[in-house]
Amino acid sequence: MKIFANNPGATTTKIALFEDCEELWTETVTYSQQQLACFKDWAEEEELRYSDVVKTLGAHGVKLSDIDAFVGRGGLLHPLASGTWIVNDAMIEDLRSNKYGAHASSLGAVLALRLARESGDKPAYIVDPVCVDEMSDIAHISGIPDIPRVPVFHALNQRAVGYRVAKQMGKELKECKFIIAHMGGGVTVGAHYLGRVIDVNNAICGYGPFTPERSGTVHIMEVVKRCYSGKFTYEQMKKYIMGGAGLTAHLGTSDFRKVIEMVEGGDAKAKLVVDAMAYQVACEIGSRSVAMKGEVDAVILTGGLAHSKYLCDKIKEHVSWLAPVVCCPGEDELRALCEGVFRVLSGKEAAKEYEKESAFD
Repeated sequence: MKIFANNPGATTTKIALFEDCEELWTETVTYSQQQLACFKDWAEEEELRYSDVVKTLGAHGVKLSDIDAFVGRGGLLHPLASGTWIVNDAMIEDLRSNKYGAHASSLGAVLALRLARESGDKPAYIVDPVCVDEMSDIAHISGIPDIPRVPVFHALNQRAVGYRVAKQMGKELKECKFIIAHMGGGVTVGAHYLGRVIDVNNAICGYGPFTPERSGTVHIMEVVKRCYSGKFTYEQMKKYIMGGAGLTAHLGTSDFRKVIEMVEGGDAKAKLVVDAMAYQVACEIGSRSVAMKGEVDAVILTGGLAHSKYLCDKIKEHVSWLAPVVCCPGEDELRALCEGVFRVLSGKEAAKEYEKESAFD
């Protein structure tokens, strides 16, 4: 079975063709800021990105009719269970409305469905979108009733590495109890209990460990003071918390390779800050172990920052007593998308049908 995957980002569209789960080829179509400046939002980029995807397929000698299924990166939707979801008109309508947020990743489902229909009505899917929410009622409660704890996290990569580690253990994911820390531009730590993510922090909304660019959890009253100081606009505060904090604020760079070079070169401040980030990730892992009542088969470290032996070793110092620590560096989102679809096409899982959330009808 040939499966075509697409993963749109802010300035790229990553695509790949798989035969079952074997990658045949992969390409990245890159756009400059100037090319995209004329578009007011992600939806207006559809024609450009679609035509470039079709051109790339043609350059590889692939016809749409040759492909058995299409999959795109899941965008911002209402809370969903984990798994593989059929892309339908209801999903596309919700994505285009931006009622749950606007992001280039929403193009993934749009492109998948359009390609699927052009191919002769082949199936189109998304897999483990960032809006996966399987948290219990108790985990959603915060101290402010109308500001619940809501997960937005790296569900795709976390579950993909969960499946792989479970297979290495000779088990199914639904039989395992993992704590999985995705460490990249954002850091999310999920409690994967028998196939469900029962608790996880929300990196987008600024709680959890600080990251190369994001603040993580900080004292809320100090943030409130800054917001009312008259020195910052809403957009300035948002940009700082989401893009100018963390390692960037402390060390002047978000490039973790440069930061580790600073540490290895004897920079005491850089070492202190990186050790603090490792400590906060470890503390978040400890928090997830409480959600799982200490029943942990393995702690898994993944994402781009997991390539750093220094960072992983520092985290291990704090959490290895909980369970064996497994490092799965990097993230292969196109393969993860393909694997989700393959589980459906091979009959191992059933695809889910998207419906609008009744509260918004």
